[in-house]
Amino acid sequence: MRAAAIATAVTVAVATLTATPAALGEADDGGEGDTTLHLVTLRGPGTAGHRGAAPAEEVAERMLALQERVLDDVDAADPVYQWTTALNGFAVELTEEQHDVLVGDDRVALVEENAVRPLAEVASAPAGALEAAGAPGRPGRWSGGAGGAGTVIGFVDTGIDPASPAFAEPASPGRQPRRYDGSCADAPDDPAWSSDECSTKIVGAEYFVSGFGSDALRSTAALSPRDTDGHGTASASIAAGTTNVAVRARGYALGRFSGVAPQARIGVYKACWSAPDPVDDGCATADLVAAIDRATADRVDVLNLSVAGPADTVDTVERALLGATEAGIVVTAAAGNEGTQAYAAHPSPWVVTVGASTSARRVGAVVARRGPRLEGAMAATAPVGPARLVVGADAAAPGASTDDARVCAPGSLDVRAVHGAVVLCERGRLPRLTKSRTVRLADGAGMVLVNRRAGSTDADLHEVPTVHLSAADGRALTAWARQHPRAEVRLESRGRERTPARVARFSSGGDPTWSVIKPDVVAPGTGVLAATAGGWDVVSGTSAAAAHASGVAAVLIGDPRNDAAEVRSALLTSTAPIGHRAGLRAGTGQVQVRRVPPMAYLVDPRHYRGWLTGRRSDLDLPQALMRTGRLVVRRTITNTGNRPLWLTAHLNGFDSPVRVSPSAALVRPGRTLTFRLSLGSAPLATDTGTVVWHSAQGDRTRLAVVITR
Repeated sequence: MRAAAIATAVTVAVATLTATPAALGEADDGGEGDTTLHLVTLRGPGTAGHRGAAPAEEVAERMLALQERVLDDVDAADPVYQWTTALNGFAVELTEEQHDVLVGDDRVALVEENAVRPLAEVASAPAGALEAAGAPGRPGRWSGGAGGAGTVIGFVDTGIDPASPAFAEPASPGRQPRRYDGSCADAPDDPAWSSDECSTKIVGAEYFVSGFGSDALRSTAALSPRDTDGHGTASASIAAGTTNVAVRARGYALGRFSGVAPQARIGVYKACWSAPDPVDDGCATADLVAAIDRATADRVDVLNLSVAGPADTVDTVERALLGATEAGIVVTAAAGNEGTQAYAAHPSPWVVTVGASTSARRVGAVVARRGPRLEGAMAATAPVGPARLVVGADAAAPGASTDDARVCAPGSLDVRAVHGAVVLCERGRLPRLTKSRTVRLADGAGMVLVNRRAGSTDADLHEVPTVHLSAADGRALTAWARQHPRAEVRLESRGRERTPARVARFSSGGDPTWSVIKPDVVAPGTGVLAATAGGWDVVSGTSAAAAHASGVAAVLIGDPRNDAAEVRSALLTSTAPIGHRAGLRAGTGQVQVRRVPPMAYLVDPRHYRGWLTGRRSDLDLPQALMRTGRLVVRRTITNTGNRPLWLTAHLNGFDSPVRVSPSAALVRPGRTLTFRLSLGSAPLATDTGTVVWHSAQGDRTRLAVVITR
């Protein structure tokens, strides 16, 4: 009966092969004993990687038949999901004995227990801190801009808030996507969602929950593509938010908002969920693979994944992302926010792994009358004061402790002491925005937030205008305030400060023992304005950086002359230096590409699969990891333009005597140049640098090199 049902599904439509809908719920018990949900991948690619003459429908039918035989051989229950596009596999409840049998089955490539992965995010302001000017309950129409027309970015995330003005239908949406074939799901369990939520901007929306479990959701979670967390909405707005959206709120006039690729369309693949305990929030790997498989079948142009993951293994999620790459999709993923505590996630060469760099910050100042003038981070543009400066620790409410008042804990401030004043609150114990809410509820006019130790200063969207000061400046201001108990200060905006970009402290770096350099690139990932569920927010994290890179990829692939391999190369090679060293912290550097140059490092997707199956010969990636025993590396660069290129190589940043040969060559259209990087002996310490090829016409490409002992 199971085989007959599957055959019927194949006859109806190939789309039904990609994943069992979320409405199926949990699988039945697979036999005697306890069962656990497992992801089983069979050998060989999905239909996306199939290179034979047979049509995809026929290939998928054969895959399902093989899956049926494998399931029957272990007497397994009906699968929760079945996949045939990005990979050939299924998710099914297994006993320990069934698991052991499948691990030893020659038809099976990988058996992996379902697990919940966290999102790659950094705590930020709560949703609803701001509202967009003129934003009605439903999206309006805004004058559109260029960038990403004709493309679809798929977001595997927490869903989307379709009412956000960031996704308003543009007046000039541009040409229709060339190949997208997604749909907009109904959600009978969520009365706030219907398939009518989709538009010319949000062109598809699905949700996948069987791996996480609908019975494991928070009561406020929406069993639909609708976002109740805010993370997915933020990612989509950064990458593809509609242009020319005004953002204003009390004390804040943040100008006009636009995503990186404002004409790109959005495909939503909700696979990340909220649990009753926030510690349990995340994305089940079975749901992630189902979402990737569906996005691959729908033929998105760019796929964005902001989910943490293992740094030292190619798991089922990575295998599914290979299938997406084989389908001609540019895949971008967040490196993770563990800093030096963990290596960068997504170690596969077919994934563009994105770390975070610091962004230009909004600067403000605390200006004391006949006292110090101290600069810090400030989002508000409207000034405050002159107003009395009150130290929170000196204004405890009756019954509240001094320690609570020092950090401006809820209910800790005496309204009589802080009414109309600027309150000095120390950082720690509580979210930063909780402190400004305490000040607002006590009728304070503004806040000075001071660090207690070394740390970031952040231009959050506080509930009262706020300047965030460093620990040293905070100590100086606190001492001055206590010496001048009736002193007055002003909080003044100084606009945006442009400082040299650097890799954010929280951005995870790469593993020097791995076979490829991660992250591949970095992009802006601190203090980024984004839409969230119900409002606006300032967000930080490699999720924001990955979304930025996805938007850039959509802009590039929107030019029909560019294919996915060329765009992937351009993302990695048309970068700007960041800091003194790149390599295992920043890859080739900061994403900074406006067009695809006529020279590229092209990797045939078949070579990625060869790398997966153990043939780890050099891929033509714009990076090289050299170590003792491997001090010679070859790379090939292709002239993808229509005229000859005279190329010359320049070596930047190396302490070691790296050589490149040849160092100059004429490369005709469609032809390649294979060059050799070599080092005579192992370095005394880790060394990094770049090889930059320049053309006589002014084009350039950067290749990152890391040399370890």
